[in-house]
Amino acid sequence: MQKKILVISLGGSLIVPEKVEPKWLENFKEIIEKNIRQYKFVIVCGGGFVAREYISILSYEHKSLKKQSLAGISATRMNAKVMMQIFGNGANHKLPLTMIDVKNLLKKKDVVFCGALRYADNQTSDSTAGKLAKYFKTNFINLTNIDGLYTANPNIVKTAKFISSISWNEFEKMAKKIKYKPGQHFVLDQKAAEIIHKNKITTYILGKNLKNLENLLKNKSFKGTTISQ
Repeated sequence: MQKKILVISLGGSLIVPEKVEPKWLENFKEIIEKNIRQYKFVIVCGGGFVAREYISILSYEHKSLKKQSLAGISATRMNAKVMMQIFGNGANHKLPLTMIDVKNLLKKKDVVFCGALRYADNQTSDSTAGKLAKYFKTNFINLTNIDGLYTANPNIVKTAKFISSISWNEFEKMAKKIKYKPGQHFVLDQKAAEIIHKNKITTYILGKNLKNLENLLKNKSFKGTTISQ
C-alpha cells in the first residue's frame, strides 16, 4: 500500500513557547511515529516566540520588512533542526531548502522536517506548508496554540465564537482583512489562505491537544476547524 503524504504546519509557539514543554514534543513524536504505517509526513516548522523576538529587535532598529522576515525564516530553520534531533533516525538529517529536496528526502524517510524554504514577500511558514500541500496534492494540517478558528482572537476577545467549518472563500476573505506583518499571530497567513482556496486544499486547524491530531489521522471525531468547499 502506498502511503499518503500529509503536510503539517507545526506552529513555532508549540515547539518553543515562552515556557518550553519537552513532554508535549515527545507526545507529538509518539503520535507521528504511531501513524507512519499509513502516512508520510512533511512537517513545516514555524518560528514562534523566537522569531518574534528577533523580528521585534529588527523592527525597533527600523530594518526593512524583508530583513525582519529573513530573521524569522532563520528561526523556522533552527526549530526544524531541533525537531530533526528529537526524531533522530526517524527523520531527515539534512535540512531541505527546496521542494525537490523535500521530495527526495521523502523517498528515504517517513518524516521530513523543514522550515520556510525561501523568502517571499508577505509570507510565513504557513505559505510554505500550503505550497507543499499543493505540490504533493494532499491535505494540510495546521497545528497552533488555539483550538481552531474563532471570530476573533480568543486570547484577547473572550466572547469570540469558535468556527468548526468554513469555506475556502470565506476563510480567505477573513484572512485578508488583516494586514500582514512578519511574525503575525493569525492561524494561517494571507498567502496560505489564497493557496488553499485556489487549489482546493482541504485544511484543518487544530490546537495543542494532541488527541485531536490523533483522532483526525484515524478519521475519528476531533475538535478543530475544517476549511473546505
